[in-house]
Amino acid sequence: MTGLGTVVNVAAVLAGATVGMLIKGGLPRRFQDTVTSAIGLCTMFIGISGALSGLLKLGESGRLETQDTMIMIGSLIIGALIGEGIDIELRLENLGMWCKRLVPRDKQNSGSFVEGFVTSSLLFCVGAMAIVGSLEDGLNHNFSVLFAKSVMDGVMAVVFTASLGIGVFFSVIPIVIYQGGITLLAGFVRPYLSDVLIGRMSFVGSILIFALGINLVFDRKLKIGNLLPAMFMPLLFQLFS
Repeated sequence: MTGLGTVVNVAAVLAGATVGMLIKGGLPRRFQDTVTSAIGLCTMFIGISGALSGLLKLGESGRLETQDTMIMIGSLIIGALIGEGIDIELRLENLGMWCKRLVPRDKQNSGSFVEGFVTSSLLFCVGAMAIVGSLEDGLNHNFSVLFAKSVMDGVMAVVFTASLGIGVFFSVIPIVIYQGGITLLAGFVRPYLSDVLIGRMSFVGSILIFALGINLVFDRKLKIGNLLPAMFMPLLFQLFS
């Protein structure tokens, strides 16, 4: 069944968020703050590992060398200009506010509803597993990558919801649109996505994951949503190279 991987991913996030809401009711505020910081640290190191694996290679001399540095810089700068022009972050927040209106006031946790929605949506959608897994789902009905991602996302949904609240439930909307869209278009886009290109998109996405961690740990407001087009700039560079 085409799309089964995304269906399972959505179910895992919903299950994890449900467990997180049950835990949240018994967590004092200071515990929630500490859990958020812990999530941020994990997110930062996931991002660092992904970025370094894309930027570093073992040279002929046996030493580590950098690669694709200019692609990284160009992707982030051009992606930031495009994202800021569209203001993706604001649109994500507006979608979060719309979702918030669907929830009874006593369950909104107004201070963190939109933050929970935006942060979890970005984390669940940015990264190689979402792209590769969706392609494998659409092309080969191979669900293993998205099944593995589902386990990871389900665990993250528990801790995110325990810390940030019910907004995490609604992150399934971008998951369905993003992963489901890639799955449905897999036959069209796969010829343009070589392993090298997917690797480049992945390490740029890993930098965005690292930035998400910075927001969580240091309570900053880096506009990660406005950097999302950077992930797809390596594809643009390849088309015009």
